[in-house]
Amino acid sequence: MAPARSYPERPYLAVSAAIIRDGRVLIVRRARPPQLYTLPGGVVETGETLLQAVVREVREETAIEIEPVALAGHREAIMRDAAGRTERHFVIMCFAARWIAGEAVLNEELDDARWLKPAKLAGLKTTDGLAEIVTAAFERLKS
Repeated sequence: MAPARSYPERPYLAVSAAIIRDGRVLIVRRARPPQLYTLPGGVVETGETLLQAVVREVREETAIEIEPVALAGHREAIMRDAAGRTERHFVIMCFAARWIAGEAVLNEELDDARWLKPAKLAGLKTTDGLAEIVTAAFERLKS
């Protein structure tokens, strides 16, 4: 996480994608502590729509091309330091997306990537609410 994002004056807007392929979802593990499994994504840049941001972030992080279909939900990540001050704050818009092309490529941000059936998430150390977002994404893609 960039030090410039520490102790923000306001929350950062971010996006992520529950990418579905053949009944499985792409789960990635962040290379930096706390090294949780989560969905690929990142911060929205100025002048960029949410859909543009999620396509760009997934491509940059994983080298995978996606088609965002619908919003699957949102999450708030608020981390406080020992004194109780807000050290980081992100509002994350989570999209259901279809895989189009590519295979996940690991990099300095990601140290693992797996295509898993949703039931397999239970055995992993994940970000809060990940299973619920994945369930919602599968529902959105059925419609």
